[in-house]
Amino acid sequence: KMLRRGAVSLCALSSVAARSGGVAGAINACGNSAFVMQGRAPFAGNVFKRAMSLKGGAPAKEGDAVPDVVFKCRVRDDKIGGDNPFDWKDVTSADLFKGKRVVIFSLPGAFTPTCSTTHLPGYESNYEAIKACGVDEIYCLSVNDAFVMRQWGISQKLEEEKSDTSNPTNPGNFKKVKLLPDGACMFTRGMGMSSTWDTNRGFGERSWRYSVVINDGKVEKMFIEGGAVEQNSGPDPFKVSDATTMLGYLKK
Repeated sequence: KMLRRGAVSLCALSSVAARSGGVAGAINACGNSAFVMQGRAPFAGNVFKRAMSLKGGAPAKEGDAVPDVVFKCRVRDDKIGGDNPFDWKDVTSADLFKGKRVVIFSLPGAFTPTCSTTHLPGYESNYEAIKACGVDEIYCLSVNDAFVMRQWGISQKLEEEKSDTSNPTNPGNFKKVKLLPDGACMFTRGMGMSSTWDTNRGFGERSWRYSVVINDGKVEKMFIEGGAVEQNSGPDPFKVSDATTMLGYLKK
């Protein structure tokens, strides 16, 4: 019934899909009802198909619109006072990507070794060089919540932005690379980059390691480690999503 009214959430349909053999099974299980997305152009075009892709779905390709999701962020509000002067802020895909050229690099988890010693530090140290290639902003995305992402940034000694509001994730994020929490895995699923790492690492559902250039809400270029998403992968490859490879592409 909720499907017929177009009121079902992405998370709810994901749950049905998992029990019904994928998205098609979910729709069939609900009577082939017409489905209404509450999308915001230009992100709504083919978002449903990818936003509902479960583990192992086809990755987004060049020219695809990125998923239209809401990122649950924490921003500084000094009026709150105390030791934790932060409040929730909904940041949409349109807020981050519409009319902009941005770089996202996505990784399996905050505080994990390769992510902490090489992946994030590489983009942080090359931040200005990448922006000089016509990039408006750089985001590090992980399937972690906003609290974890902030503490990871602090542990990495990223410089916090305490006052400027020009980026929708600030104040309270960071001056250079911004850390983007995809806690519910919705952007990651929509990009077809969801990977379960439970056997070897006990992570559950996380993001496969990749980087992407997004130009006005569409994929311009993707670098996927190993060329494809793997489930329960033993190795955690790190060869093409690094800052050096991204910089080489942007300088062409």
